[in-house]
Amino acid sequence: MLATISRRCAPRARPSLPRHSETRHLPYTPEQMFDLVADVGRYDEFLPWVTAIRVRQDGETEMVADMIVGFKGLRESFTSKVLKHRPTDIRVDYVDGPLKHLTNEWEFKPDGKGGCEVDFCVDFAFKNRMFEMLAGQVFDRALRKMIGAFEERAAALYAPGSSLDGSSKSSAQSAA
Repeated sequence: MLATISRRCAPRARPSLPRHSETRHLPYTPEQMFDLVADVGRYDEFLPWVTAIRVRQDGETEMVADMIVGFKGLRESFTSKVLKHRPTDIRVDYVDGPLKHLTNEWEFKPDGKGGCEVDFCVDFAFKNRMFEMLAGQVFDRALRKMIGAFEERAAALYAPGSSLDGSSKSSAQSAA
């Protein structure tokens, strides 16, 4: 997978806070990647540190979900609003929890070869300075593990010869 830095996240006044953006070229359609990312209710099945998900409300263009994340005895929960524009983009905005702010954006574009370009950006800050310092120390490694989990999930769902072989729809697609 080729990864390049994306310019979608605008620079902030405090650049020391965790922020990351990149572009990945994947052999799946924009619709498939949209369905995978929009299937928030299944994140606890494949994303590291996600211990529970509760989808409060899910519509065609908007979702509200609670997520509990845990790492080495620390557990935090937060609520996000997910704005869905099928099949081109998904934006996650922070509603409530231990953060000052959270924005996560996904953009899916056909690459002209049957796959897609996935543009990903995450920008967040903790209210607690200690959490902020801890997050800064492991941010890159944790983010790469999470991005890898999305790629592995896509391969499991959509790659030829996978258990689903692309013939089943995700629950996000079925619900939409």
